[in-house]
Amino acid sequence: MATESTTVNVDKTIGLPEHAATVTPSDSTDLSTAAAGLFIGTTGDVRVTTKGGETVTFHGVPVGFLPVWVSRVWSTGTTASYIIALW
Repeated sequence: MATESTTVNVDKTIGLPEHAATVTPSDSTDLSTAAAGLFIGTTGDVRVTTKGGETVTFHGVPVGFLPVWVSRVWSTGTTASYIIALW
């Protein structure tokens, strides 16, 4: 029985981010580009405004990736640090 080999271009298949930048949380300034997700460097709360316009706080976010489209990371209500935006 013969087997087929298939090559998959992963970055185009699942839409992995191509850019990253350190986030400075702000109560008055949106990110320059909406982020497809955030990397959280230290556990804590993360208050964001989503790309859709809702402002919510994610409580107790562990170190790792937060997969949500974000247009702002708020200073007030954010206790996590070392946040990186991915887009």
